[in-house]
Amino acid sequence: MRSLSTRLVLAFALTSLVGIGLAALFVRQLVTNQFDAFMLQQRRSELVSRLASYYAVTGSWRGFRPAVLLVGPLDRHDGGGDRFEESRWLALTLVDQNGTIVFSLNPRELGRSVTAAELATGAAIELDGVTVGTVILPNLPSGRNQEQMRYLAGTDRALGAAGLVALAVALALGLLLARLITRPVRDLTRATQALAAGELGAQVAVRSHDELGLLASQFNTMSRDLERATTLRRRMTADIAHDLRTPLTVIAGYLEALRDDVLRPTPTRFATMYDETQVLLRLVEDLHTLSLADSGELVLRREPLDTGRLLSRAVQTYRDAAAQAGVSLSVELSRPVAPIFADPDQLVRVLGNLVSNALRHTPSGGTITLGAHDEATVVTLTVTDSGEGIAPEHLPNVFERFYRADSSRHTTSGGSGLGLAIVRSIVEAHGGEVAVTSKLGEGSCFTITLPRAAA
Repeated sequence: MRSLSTRLVLAFALTSLVGIGLAALFVRQLVTNQFDAFMLQQRRSELVSRLASYYAVTGSWRGFRPAVLLVGPLDRHDGGGDRFEESRWLALTLVDQNGTIVFSLNPRELGRSVTAAELATGAAIELDGVTVGTVILPNLPSGRNQEQMRYLAGTDRALGAAGLVALAVALALGLLLARLITRPVRDLTRATQALAAGELGAQVAVRSHDELGLLASQFNTMSRDLERATTLRRRMTADIAHDLRTPLTVIAGYLEALRDDVLRPTPTRFATMYDETQVLLRLVEDLHTLSLADSGELVLRREPLDTGRLLSRAVQTYRDAAAQAGVSLSVELSRPVAPIFADPDQLVRVLGNLVSNALRHTPSGGTITLGAHDEATVVTLTVTDSGEGIAPEHLPNVFERFYRADSSRHTTSGGSGLGLAIVRSIVEAHGGEVAVTSKLGEGSCFTITLPRAAA
C-alpha cells in the first residue's frame, strides 16, 4: 500500500500535469490565433499598399486587373522585385471613391453601388490622406509559409520546456509539502504506537495551529488524561486494599483471639469490632454511591428546597460534634435566598461531608460558617472554615478518589478519601459545580453552585 506521502506527491504531480497541459493548450491556441491574425493584417496592409501604388501610377481604377499586383514594380515598401504571395486574395472586390464596384470576379456586380454596411467590411485605400477607394477582401483562411511554421514550432518547444520545468518544480514543492503535511501524522503514529506499548503520557510536538495542530494538541491532552486516569486507578486499587485490610485485620485478630480463648469476650472488644465493621460498611456505601454516579444511575428525588432550612439542618446534625471539638458552627445569610431544586437527602449528605471534613481540619477555637446567595438561575452554597488550609499543590486533586494530603492514610484522622469525591459526583449529578479555594494557615472555602427552583 502506498504511503500518504507518495499519494500526496502523486496528487500534486497529477494536478500540476493537468494544469500545465491545459495552460499550454490555451497559450498555444492563443498564440496561434494572434499570430495568424497578425499575419493576415500584415498581408491585407500590403495589398492595400499595392492598390494605393497602382492608383498613384494610373490615376484611376479604369482597366484595373488583379494580375498587376503579383509583381513588385508597384510596391513602394519592399524596394521592388518581391512577388506578392497572397494570390488567393486576388479574388477581391474593388470599390471606387463613389461607392461603385469597379472590379469583381462576378461580372453582374460591376457598376453596382455598395451599401454602407458592405463598405464597413472592407479596407479603405488612401493616397495622400484622401480615400480613393475600398477593397473588400474574401474571407479566406490564411496559409503559413515554412518560416512561420518554424516560428510556431519554436513556440511549441518553448511551451513544452516551460511545462517540463513547471512540472519539476511542482514535484519538488509537492514532495516538500507532503513531508511537511505528513510529519505531524508520523509523529502521531509513533506516539500512538508508544501509547499502545504501554508508554502512557506520550506527547507530540504541536507544530502549527491548523487542524493537524489541533489534532496533536488533543492527542496530548488525551494522553495526559489517560496517564492520570491509569495512575489514579492503580492508586485507587491499592488504597481500597489498604482501607479494607486495616479493619479486617483488626476484626480477624479479635475473632482469632476470642476463638482461642486468648481474650475474653467483653463489651469493649465487641464495640471495637463493631466500629471496624462500620468503617467497612461506610467504605462500601461510598464506593457504591460513586459507582452509581459514574454510571448515571444515581437516583435523585428532586424537589424545591428552602435553602436556609437546608443549611440549618446540616448545622443541627453536626452541632454536638462541633461543640466537642471546640469549633463554632453557624449559618450566616445576609438576606433570604431563593430555593434550590435538588434531592434533600443527597444534598444533606454533601453538606455533611463538607462539614465533617472541615471539623477534622479546624483546630479548637476555630469557626465553620455555612452561607448562601442566589443569582439569576443558580444558588451558591458555601462552607468556610478557619482551619489549617490546603497546600496549593494539593488543591487540584482534593476531589479525586482516595486522595488525601496525609500520605499515612490513617482513617481515624483523615477519613477514607472518598468524601469530597462523593460531593463532586452528587453535585455534578444535579447539574451543578463544586470548587475550593484555600490558603495555608487561613482556612478553606468550598463553593457549590446548583440550579434554582422554578418560580
